[in-house]
Amino acid sequence: MSNMEHSYHFNVMRRAIDLIDAGDEQLSLENLASEMGMSPAHFQRLFTKWAGVSPKKFQQYLALGHAKALLHEHFTTLETADAVGLSGSGRLHDLFLKWEAMSPGEYARRGGGLTIFWGWFDSPFGLSLVMGTEKGICGIGFASETGTEPTMVDLTSRWPKATFVEDPMFLRPWVQAAYNAQNNDLSEVPIYLIGSALQIKVWEALMRIPSGNVSTYSEIARVIGAPKAVRAVGTAVGRNPISWLIPCHRAMRKSGGLGGYHWGLPVKRALLAYETARAAS
Repeated sequence: MSNMEHSYHFNVMRRAIDLIDAGDEQLSLENLASEMGMSPAHFQRLFTKWAGVSPKKFQQYLALGHAKALLHEHFTTLETADAVGLSGSGRLHDLFLKWEAMSPGEYARRGGGLTIFWGWFDSPFGLSLVMGTEKGICGIGFASETGTEPTMVDLTSRWPKATFVEDPMFLRPWVQAAYNAQNNDLSEVPIYLIGSALQIKVWEALMRIPSGNVSTYSEIARVIGAPKAVRAVGTAVGRNPISWLIPCHRAMRKSGGLGGYHWGLPVKRALLAYETARAAS
């Protein structure tokens, strides 16, 4: 499936979230398809191709209560993430991602002397802004909820002294590998972490949460050796610049609430639903 097809399917699914949220009970296939202006057969085929499961099953993954079910059934402690991640389809991000972090001195220069290439790309979750240095992808933002201009301002403001060059062709091989990875094999996707020492510790912990699983802010705080710094950890999760590849959407509140998501909660719900559906199929 091409990225453009992925993006189209996400836009349809995003409309479905609004319909599902507006209703008091699960909508029938016929009703959903009618609201989308499609035949039931076409709607079923489109959703199954994108999500890997039927629209009826997918509604369960999009339901507002699904986060609590995920936390109950698919919570992972990060000490056991290796064992969980190597069984079945939930393979670990960090076994496949090539990544390195900017030094503290380089980070303090706020991007000074750094060239960052950028481009817009269709993704499974709508239009995305991707940025990268010669060492790898350093930023991914989703614009479906926030809009294109705020997304651009958001990412460029993180490294205000960097030189930004529009060059989607430079980034395209990495982007295609990131969005079309089979079995979470991201071995062709290098990433470059630009952040503070605490942020990088938190982002490294996020990469240890297997696909289809979730963890909590307090669990991440504990595993990085700062159990009382839950709020600071939450802030670092929210400041993750590389959405999707560093899976901040898998971090939740201990209560089972979704918590925040920098690019909009509908996108976070879509990311979790997408991964849960594919892990279950």
